[in-house]
Amino acid sequence: MEGLNLMANAGAGVYRGYSPGNSTRTGRKLPVMLQFHGGGWVSGSNDSVANDIFCRRIAKLCDVVVLAVGYRLAPENRYPAAFEDGLKVLNWLGKQANLAECSKSMGSGRGALGGVTEFKKTDSHRHIVDSFGASMVEPWLAAHGDPTRCVLLGASCGANIADYVARKAVEAGKLLDPVKVVARVLMYPFFIGSVPTRSEIKLANSYFYDKAMCILAWKLFLPEEEYSLDHPAANPLIPDRGPPLKLMPPTLTVVAEHDWMRDRAIAYSEELRKVNVDAPVLEYKDAVHEFATLDILLKTPQAQACAEDIAIWVKKYISLRGHEFSY
Repeated sequence: MEGLNLMANAGAGVYRGYSPGNSTRTGRKLPVMLQFHGGGWVSGSNDSVANDIFCRRIAKLCDVVVLAVGYRLAPENRYPAAFEDGLKVLNWLGKQANLAECSKSMGSGRGALGGVTEFKKTDSHRHIVDSFGASMVEPWLAAHGDPTRCVLLGASCGANIADYVARKAVEAGKLLDPVKVVARVLMYPFFIGSVPTRSEIKLANSYFYDKAMCILAWKLFLPEEEYSLDHPAANPLIPDRGPPLKLMPPTLTVVAEHDWMRDRAIAYSEELRKVNVDAPVLEYKDAVHEFATLDILLKTPQAQACAEDIAIWVKKYISLRGHEFSY
């Protein structure tokens, strides 16, 4: 699986899609992973070079279709814009399930660049509100994606979006059929709270993203009248934050030793385990926030190992019966 195949479609949607290149040749349907990039609510992009490299890596290792979601950024678009955009994509994915018959009308406009297929929808204004409406169809995704095996993966603030989308999916229940969120991966989630954890005190001045910078990001993201470090978007441990944790999908949490946000992420996974949700934590030594997705760290052995570890865990929940992943 060397190199890439490119598929680009004109249209108004906001996503970049990736799939292992052999899926189009075998005709098999692959699980669908929605991927949410990081950037502290105010920066980052689903079509950045770093996000592109990461999504290609994950699509190949996990053997899934990856949809890298573009969401609106703060401060121009404050909470709940980014969260709503993530949920809109999940609902839009459900609309694609009935479009397989459209795939026959699809042309073969792919370039021969080998291994991973890329397909794109772009919108210079980033307005997913219009982009993921009922009128937009993607025959390629309908033909090759299996929405009954949907995984949510987010990095940093993208993990907060993945957490929100998962909670809304649980609340929606059968209304989302045939889409089923079978697992989620929270990579160094952008959690915080008014009562500091040990790591928030000890590592407040940690590399790349210190606590003061992140508090500023929350001030730019949350509406002024809603600003609180215990906002449900910020603190996963506040009381009465629905739905009940026992209903949440299996959740893999990735944390870094030198990330001040690590303890709250670990505490959230502990609460999930208390109610019998499969919620392991992978902690990487000598690592910093975004160590597996930041452009200058993507080619490190640790970043590669993290992607491989994610793939091992995810495949437990996306493998078809009789074709289980073994290791």
